[in-house]
Amino acid sequence: MGPGDDERVAEAADLFDTAPLPDALARFLADPTHHLLIAYSAGTPAGFVSGVEVTHPDKGTEMFLYELAVDTAHRHHGIGTALVRALADVAREHRCYGMWVLVDDENAAAAATYRKADGDVENQPLMFSWRF
Repeated sequence: MGPGDDERVAEAADLFDTAPLPDALARFLADPTHHLLIAYSAGTPAGFVSGVEVTHPDKGTEMFLYELAVDTAHRHHGIGTALVRALADVAREHRCYGMWVLVDDENAAAAATYRKADGDVENQPLMFSWRF
């Protein structure tokens, strides 16, 4: 998805935690370092993956896999794995040196998907967050 695809993303609103916010969606789609891929089944949104390129002066650019979602009715058909692999392809095309994601210990389905998509477990990180 890219600039002007707001309606297509809105059609996939059920896949998101909450309906996309119009201003945030437009900003996300307009940024060339933000990526949103939607998978369709028979013309209906079945899943999505989003990623954000993160650049650091001494490391270069890597892809942060921000979120992956697959509609319940379309799970266990390889859609999640295909989406992760497609985002990895985008990362390579954008010359990222790697891609990463954090997964909760309890999320066995996500961990299985990332393993199927050739991801490696590096460690068990702590995640700290700040909510504003």
